[in-house]
Amino acid sequence: MTTRRTGLREQKKQATRVALREAALRLALRNGPDNVRVDDIAEAAGVSPRTYNNYFSSREQAIVAAVTAERESRIAAAVAARPARVRLADAVTEAIVEQYTEPRDHDELLLITASPTLRDAFLDAAAAIEHPLAAAIDQRLGDTGAPATATRVLAASVTAGVRVALQQWLQPSAASLTTGGLVVPAGSLPDLLRSALAALAPALDAAEEQAQQSSRH
Repeated sequence: MTTRRTGLREQKKQATRVALREAALRLALRNGPDNVRVDDIAEAAGVSPRTYNNYFSSREQAIVAAVTAERESRIAAAVAARPARVRLADAVTEAIVEQYTEPRDHDELLLITASPTLRDAFLDAAAAIEHPLAAAIDQRLGDTGAPATATRVLAASVTAGVRVALQQWLQPSAASLTTGGLVVPAGSLPDLLRSALAALAPALDAAEEQAQQSSRH
């Protein structure tokens, strides 16, 4: 019975999180992000502002959460689902490229690129990848007896690589700024992600090789 109550409570919390982030995005698209208040989001989602603060620390965080929509769990699931014969570095890179470059609503992308605070929140959201990705990498490597910090370091490095690629993509410059202050993303995001993550391939290869050696012994 306790397990069932806990499960129902978690489902309710997840439903509240989804309602808040969807309300935040809907209001931002309708009124512009600068004209959205936390009280407005809470009211639209049917909760109190205090409840809102239990889930998000800012309106920008809620708006970006709606745009990214559980991306970190999808990346981890994609890494874990890749066949064992696929090189770990390739599994990680392709999972990230796939999830970061999936077709997005044009208005949502425009909303992010037009607002400096939303661009910053979008970059910060990359940090959510780390823990699920560490678990997925650990699952692929198997029980090698290696310290848990090893996969955490690998996942943190991948997260940093993703952030660097996104910064390059969204970095304002004289060439990428329109007269209205809108940032025009620079370069190909898939290429930027692959280039950034290529630097980490040797470390991922080494971890995979060590895991294979351990399993043979």
